[in-house]
Amino acid sequence: ESQLQEDEQLARALQESLNIESPPAPPPPPQYRNPNAYHPGNIYQPAPTRICAGCNNEIGAGRFLHCLNAYWHPECFRCHACNLPIADYEFSMSGNYPYHKTCYKDRYHPKCDVCKHFIPTNLAGLIEYRAHPFWNQKYCPTHEHDNTPRCCSCERMEPQDTGYVPLNDGRKLCLECLDSAVMDTSLCQPLYMDIQQFYESLNMKVEQYVPLLLVERQALNEAREGEKNGHYHMPETRGLCLSEEQTISQVLRTPRFGGGQRPMDMITEPYKLIRRCDVTAILILYGLPRLLTGSILAHEMMHAWMRLKGYQPLSQDVEEGICQVMAHMWLDTQLNFESSSSSTGSRADSRAPFDKKLGSFFKHQIESDSSPVYGDGFRAGQLAVRKYGLQRTLEHIQMTGRFPF
Repeated sequence: ESQLQEDEQLARALQESLNIESPPAPPPPPQYRNPNAYHPGNIYQPAPTRICAGCNNEIGAGRFLHCLNAYWHPECFRCHACNLPIADYEFSMSGNYPYHKTCYKDRYHPKCDVCKHFIPTNLAGLIEYRAHPFWNQKYCPTHEHDNTPRCCSCERMEPQDTGYVPLNDGRKLCLECLDSAVMDTSLCQPLYMDIQQFYESLNMKVEQYVPLLLVERQALNEAREGEKNGHYHMPETRGLCLSEEQTISQVLRTPRFGGGQRPMDMITEPYKLIRRCDVTAILILYGLPRLLTGSILAHEMMHAWMRLKGYQPLSQDVEEGICQVMAHMWLDTQLNFESSSSSTGSRADSRAPFDKKLGSFFKHQIESDSSPVYGDGFRAGQLAVRKYGLQRTLEHIQMTGRFPF
């Protein structure tokens, strides 16, 4: 019994000794002390709790990632594009989102709109590409020198698997522009009447009949050489108002397009232009879309109107500038008409959006022309017309030979 009592006392003493807290640990020497560390009185430090930035759950024992100022389960650190875990040592960032390097390249590295390959980097390691100022195309710089064709109308480079239609005079036309192209003289007559009505609506009726002929590039260039006066848009003339007696080959019938989209059976005939007035004919390059053909015709019609009204020879920037103003005004009427027709549902035509875009491009060409004659002349003429109106501007030009300021 006495032995049992001793054992119980010993067990009680051991239990009490286990319940006694350990004394506080002495602070470390000053040279080893971390000024930013927290030193509780108890030597026991619980393990820090880490929360995954992906799933917002606690990260227990095991592997974890520490990046982007956060902790992650390895399976929670995922690519923002493909949503698969990122296990690579390197990754890319866009904003606050991580990406696999390949996914980032697929999403953000530009591809060429012509060859569909990634646009290569230059010697400095930078992505270098060419871009069309209106169509937002991006393409490799090499395509400017590797004979990649452009549409002679909209100036776009088509993808390499898309065909062009070659015209007899060497130009290439994309299929979208071909859809509304005016291909011969007879098909242009309704458009010619539309331009005449446009001038009549402005009280500028052309009293005398002026022949309109659609011609090939060679015939237009030959007629330009035969014309003694005039200024011509470079690098290519697309329209001409003649005042000299010449014989011109006009496109009489629309060519058929055979195998390989080659024009066949084009018929031309000579047309003798006889000078009975100051204007003998208006020549327009064939094969251009309706809106471009109409804007060129509106420009050349202004040359004819001023000659028939007895305007004295003007400086090139004034004459070409006011003609460009008329072309721009006609395009405005066409685009506004297309918008109103589409809104009323009278034209459920899938081509309408492209026609509107194409017309806006032709306006952009006029507005952004950098030449001192056509570009600066247009901007000066447009400023005068907006300030004083068309009729007062024309009266001032006739009296002074200059735009009003």
